[in-house]
Amino acid sequence: MLVLALARDRQPLAAYEAFVLAGAEYPRHRPSAFSVTALLAALVHADRVDLAERTFKAELRRRLSPDVITFNTVISGLCKIGQLRKAGDVVKDMRAWGLAPSVVTYNTLIDGYFKSRQAGKMYHVDVLLKEMIDAGLSLNVVTFNLLINGYCKESNITAAVKVFEEMKQHGIAANVVTYISLVSGLCGEGKVEEGMKLVKETEELGLACPVPILNCVLNGFCKNGMMVEAEDWIDGMEQSDMKPNVITYSTLVNGYRRLGKMEEAVAVKEAGKGISPNINIYNCLLAGFTSSWDWSSVSSLLDEMKEKGVKADVVTYNVLIGALCCKGEVWKAVKLLDEMSEVGLEPKHLTYNTIIEGFCEKGDYKAAHEIRSRMNRCKKRANVATYNVFLKYFCKMGKMEEANELLNEMLEKGLVPNRATYKIINAGMVEKGFVPDIRGFAADISKSLTSS
Repeated sequence: MLVLALARDRQPLAAYEAFVLAGAEYPRHRPSAFSVTALLAALVHADRVDLAERTFKAELRRRLSPDVITFNTVISGLCKIGQLRKAGDVVKDMRAWGLAPSVVTYNTLIDGYFKSRQAGKMYHVDVLLKEMIDAGLSLNVVTFNLLINGYCKESNITAAVKVFEEMKQHGIAANVVTYISLVSGLCGEGKVEEGMKLVKETEELGLACPVPILNCVLNGFCKNGMMVEAEDWIDGMEQSDMKPNVITYSTLVNGYRRLGKMEEAVAVKEAGKGISPNINIYNCLLAGFTSSWDWSSVSSLLDEMKEKGVKADVVTYNVLIGALCCKGEVWKAVKLLDEMSEVGLEPKHLTYNTIIEGFCEKGDYKAAHEIRSRMNRCKKRANVATYNVFLKYFCKMGKMEEANELLNEMLEKGLVPNRATYKIINAGMVEKGFVPDIRGFAADISKSLTSS
């Protein structure tokens, strides 16, 4: 009961400790699948998938009787951190326990593949869809939304529209999430008129057309440099019941920032129109000023943020760290990394990887490796992007054996190479006459590397 209460109270680590202590004190006691699942869900939510996986395996050895939800929780966690091969192994375990994967299982895996940068992920998505159909499972609105959003993110709008039409043929009503994905995808590819037609369609269907959909159209104008149309679109929003929000204005700021029109971007922030600028607006401006090396304006913005009580977030630090690393001032970036910990912000993989790349660009492998060690101490496992940075460095330095060893280490840890990995290996190793020696289970990868 204590474990369950702590898990529900969003105290996952305390719940985990209580669970371990209870197991040590009462080794014959079997916790219910319900309480174990609650603990696993809490750990996954807290990004402690490592503990969730360890707990799950231990309970299977103790002959816990897991249900589909238990397995789905672990699969969700593994997909969340990009461990898709391990997620597939859990599905195999699921079947071994006599449990059939549910629609939720497949939806989770499909979402995981779409969010990954793994090479050949679309093949895996197609395989999963075929498995679903062969198993007699019906695709639901979540499945269709995942496919539409996934194809849009891959810039495959034709496929997204085709899935949208199939959705209608299956008699499944599209919802606001469907339209947001499609409108965003179409407008992002410059097909703003088609996006606007879909906005009109939502109104005809009686669906509430929320500000986020209108913001998608605005984003389309901004991404394509159509700032006059963007301003007109906002004017139209202001004249209707759909009042622009802070995301509307941050989108406009970002549009001007993309074009390098920082005066106009600042003017949007200053105009305000009753909306106080949030951290997203400041981050857009900081990104613009750092890219033009206008450090005076960067300093002024940071001072203004302090005055207005707008706290810097992880993105703020990532922008500044990225700019410093581009300038070659990597040790200053490390100081910002230290500052993040001091103010209670948890660096992301991108934060660490940017600094690692900065040191590698300077040829300082020792410092780069120390940042990776720091990642490990902070419970952040190296991801594919981390390995790609080091692979690129070793290839650049002509250290083929080290690159080969690193590639094997990456595969042994269950990480799947992405397109960037293949490009690095092909350009840095294969084209220079060095064929990677892939050990064990990953032998088929070497064929892909030499044939791609």
